[in-house]
Amino acid sequence: MTDDHSPSPVLQQGLETLQDLLGPEWEVSVEPEPLPGPDMGWDAVLRVLARHDSRFTDLLVDVREHLTPKEVAGYLNSTAGLVRRISPNSQLVVFAPWISAKTQEELRQREIGYLDLTGNISLRVSRPAIVIHTEGDVRAPAAARSTSTKPLLTGPRAGRLVRLLADVHPPYRATELAKHAGLSLPYVSRLLDALEDQLLIGRNKKLVTSVDWQNLLRNRASHLDLMRQTTPQGMLAPNGVQAVLDRLVEHDGIIAGAKVLVTGSYAARPVAPVAVGGQLMLYVMPHSEHVRAVSKALKLIPVPEAADVQLLQAPDLSIFQRPRRYDRYRQVGLSQLVLDCLSGPGRMPAEGETVLEHMAVDEHLWRVPDLSHLPEVNLQTDQSELF
Repeated sequence: MTDDHSPSPVLQQGLETLQDLLGPEWEVSVEPEPLPGPDMGWDAVLRVLARHDSRFTDLLVDVREHLTPKEVAGYLNSTAGLVRRISPNSQLVVFAPWISAKTQEELRQREIGYLDLTGNISLRVSRPAIVIHTEGDVRAPAAARSTSTKPLLTGPRAGRLVRLLADVHPPYRATELAKHAGLSLPYVSRLLDALEDQLLIGRNKKLVTSVDWQNLLRNRASHLDLMRQTTPQGMLAPNGVQAVLDRLVEHDGIIAGAKVLVTGSYAARPVAPVAVGGQLMLYVMPHSEHVRAVSKALKLIPVPEAADVQLLQAPDLSIFQRPRRYDRYRQVGLSQLVLDCLSGPGRMPAEGETVLEHMAVDEHLWRVPDLSHLPEVNLQTDQSELF
């Protein structure tokens, strides 16, 4: 809620947006008199009047600069219950500069209306009949981004923790996660706080007890762009892509002394039959000398366009952790494959969603039972345990 009774730009812009959507047959106005009693949990009351028959409804507006799914499930859910008890013909509605997709979902589940200034709007009123649902920005505009010190799901460090949370069954503590991910405890603690705010993990005090791994991977992927973050080098396979795969099988993923893993459409195909065609994408160890050595060993030719193979430099060695063997060759683990596909070009995001569906069928086939089953590795160096 706002901290004072001064006019809110968000409230004013939201009122104007709602009026424009409803049109001239409706009147939207702010009730001049506040409700009696102490702070009830909202900032203003908007009266929405149908001019043709004078029917109206009151929207109790909670104005927020930022809103998390956790706040919706907690405080706002309680406030919405209070509204239904004391004023059955009224509805709680949130106005904010921007509301994330996950937060929108939580609001809809609790029948709380919302309106953000980018065009994400959901409002359902039975009398008078009003149904509005529009979609706006899927990412926060620069002006609406939080100044919170909690880390976002960007960068290699976040990627390590996200994959660990997805790949290993809870429960576990921040200290254990920090140790296995090669990260500092303060960083892990801050990121876990942020994930809890987004309802991507559940905790009992300091113990992580549940992980919404599907939405966690989707959220992480939304911050990525595969073809920007891996310095791709397009290659032509003169003898065909199958010859490259055969050589990978022959050498068990060790080419020119460097680890190579398949990702993208070719890795999705064994678990998501919808994947067809596409370039062969291979992760190689970072640095250009590895790219040159691998391309030479696989008899690939660098080309500026029409490549059928892409060599991707791994931005972090954790990408090579927990690989899988599908078909005959080694490829990235399923969680990494989902991140790559969802953040990749063309049909790859659809392939990523299909892989997610496959993973959800039986988690026991790919999730590690607990952290004790993982070897300790030093991600600052090239360790054999990565394979």
